[in-house]
Amino acid sequence: MTDTTRTTELRETVERFWATAEARDWDAFADTLADDVVYTLPQTRERVSGKERFVRFNREYPSDWHLRTERVVAEPGQVVTWLRFTVGPEEMHALSFFTGDENGNIATITDFWPEPYEPPASRDHLKELTERY
Repeated sequence: MTDTTRTTELRETVERFWATAEARDWDAFADTLADDVVYTLPQTRERVSGKERFVRFNREYPSDWHLRTERVVAEPGQVVTWLRFTVGPEEMHALSFFTGDENGNIATITDFWPEPYEPPASRDHLKELTERY
């Protein structure tokens, strides 16, 4: 199998991962994962190891959240996604880094949930160069 084929396969698996998460199709979601998948959240220093535990973590996650994929970037051995999550009126962004195993399943996921913040006062002199959106 070529690097291009592996890259395309992992990208499709990650896209299916997000689609099945949004659909709450937990059996299809589980099918995208390696048995020994490891999910890491560096900001909270949490780790979930194993397919069953990770599926349960998502299935039982509180609130009625929804997601939309903003961007997917794939290269040999890894895929990165930028997502927009909504929970009621609240909107959050997430960056997720995926690696795959030899079977094309997701082996690792590392999630970053950046919090929005106001520009620091030390950059006030640069306001004329920026546009707020």
